[in-house]
Amino acid sequence: MSPWRPGCGGSERRSGAGVMAALRRDEELGLRVTEMEEEENMGRGEEKSLQLNLGDLDLTSDEFILDEVDIHIQANLEDSLVQEALKTGVDLRQYSKQVELELQHIEHASISDYIKESKNITSLHNQITACDAILERMEQMLSSFQCDLSSISCEIQTLQEQSVAMNLRLKNRQAVRSQLSQLVDELVVPAAMISTILETPVTEQDFLEQLHELNNKMNYVKEQAFRETMACTDVHNVLDRLKVKAVTKIREFVLQKIYSFRKPMTNYQIPQNALLKYRFFYQFLLGNERSVAQELREQYVETMSKIYLSYFKSYTGRLMKIQYEEVAEKDDLMGVEDTAKKGFFSKPSLKNRNTIFTLGNRGSVIGGAELEGPIIVPHAAQKSDVRYPFESLFRSQHYALLDNSCREYLFLCDFFLVTGPSAQELFNAVMGKTLAMFLKHMDAYVCDCYDSIAIFLCIHIVLRFRAIMAKRNVPAIDKYWDTLLGILWPRFEYILELNIQSIQNTDPQRLGFLDTRPHYITRRYAEFSSAIVSINQTFPNERTHTLLGQLQVEVENFVLRVAAEFSSRKEQLIFLINNYDMMLSVLMERAVEESKEVEGFQQLLSARSQVSSQAPHS
Repeated sequence: MSPWRPGCGGSERRSGAGVMAALRRDEELGLRVTEMEEEENMGRGEEKSLQLNLGDLDLTSDEFILDEVDIHIQANLEDSLVQEALKTGVDLRQYSKQVELELQHIEHASISDYIKESKNITSLHNQITACDAILERMEQMLSSFQCDLSSISCEIQTLQEQSVAMNLRLKNRQAVRSQLSQLVDELVVPAAMISTILETPVTEQDFLEQLHELNNKMNYVKEQAFRETMACTDVHNVLDRLKVKAVTKIREFVLQKIYSFRKPMTNYQIPQNALLKYRFFYQFLLGNERSVAQELREQYVETMSKIYLSYFKSYTGRLMKIQYEEVAEKDDLMGVEDTAKKGFFSKPSLKNRNTIFTLGNRGSVIGGAELEGPIIVPHAAQKSDVRYPFESLFRSQHYALLDNSCREYLFLCDFFLVTGPSAQELFNAVMGKTLAMFLKHMDAYVCDCYDSIAIFLCIHIVLRFRAIMAKRNVPAIDKYWDTLLGILWPRFEYILELNIQSIQNTDPQRLGFLDTRPHYITRRYAEFSSAIVSINQTFPNERTHTLLGQLQVEVENFVLRVAAEFSSRKEQLIFLINNYDMMLSVLMERAVEESKEVEGFQQLLSARSQVSSQAPHS
């Protein structure tokens, strides 16, 4: 439908319209629908007079306000069209009527246009009505959706609250379930465990596994019993009966292994290894039946103590039977002359002399290969008629002690679950009698021993064996080593002092015929001193250096006393130089070039050589 456009009435029409518009603003007139109907009736031949509704301009109205009229009149007089009309002298009334007629004409034309477009307006009205209906339904639907969404939001919130509550209940149930599940699993005694503990031999792996499980259940029941868990009473009797049966079978098995040690010619290391395989048995007894564990421990200590004592006592006795028959006696001292006795020194055998003052091959006993070599087998040595010096027997005896002590100490710690002072106490209970027998034997032998080199070699064997055990981290017989050294050191010092005393007491006039060749006493000193110095290099000891220094001083004095027996100054110097040179050669031959003894004799030899070169020849 095309919009209505009123026709143009020229400038007068525009001016009239402006005047009329101004008048309408002042009068605020509005045509009502009744006026439109009157105009339509006028077109049909019904002439009716126009009835203008003056509204607020009605002078008869009680609400008419003169002040406002004056304001409107003054505003309209200021209008440019009104002022132009007043200037030209136009009759305003006539002009107003003309404008009124034009407006009526235009209005009628406009009404006609609207009538022509009535169908379109009707259609538009229908469409608008239909759209209003549709929009109304949509509004209702949206309102319904809004209500539904509000309801859904409430439901979602409710579901969320329910979900949180269910999640909390689920977590609580899971926590309770895990604890209850563990409790039930630990308390339930399966039939497989019962049958295995009752019927399966203890050496079977199944028995060991079920014993572990039984131990865990018993510990768990003890723990829950402190918390007053009522369910523990249901399985307590069953577990107790299984424990009694397991303890009985374990006790019989361990006692059988311990008693097997007592059989003659038994290698006790085999049953020890078997016990280590089942070390958990003792742990089970210690945790559940301490009286049985103590019984087994006492049986083991008693059995092994007797076995070790018997073995080492027999071994020591058989070793001493293959010692050299010729040993040093109290008269076999450095300052004793060869003609003073018959017997040992009356036979100038190099073999025999080496056993007293010469080291020879005896030093190999503290070498790496022989020190930790196989022990001596007495019956094999007797069969082949082989003899050994005391230090070799001492090494074999104490290396067997070292090896067995290390093995026994580690076994006790591993099987009986002891450490530190407890392990030492248990070891002393097993090996105490054997160690006491060793000390008694050594004390008795050393008191009658005058072989200082043998004693000194034994001291260094002890020092090396103690270092080996420290390297193995086994402190089991540290006190024994200290006690043994307390026996050997004083005896070595005593023998060395006897030799020093013998040289001090030596009378050169009783030595028989003298010549300028090196004396046998100085030869003994050189061999002995080089032996002690070479042995002492590995584990230096200040007491040894002090005693050797005293011995050296006495030997030097002895050489000077013997030299004084020569009437000729030349013979005296030759004797001194020969003896100094011999002692220096022997000391340097033993690879002790930097010792104090070598340095001292070098100075003496140099001094005597200078004197000899300056002395006049007779």
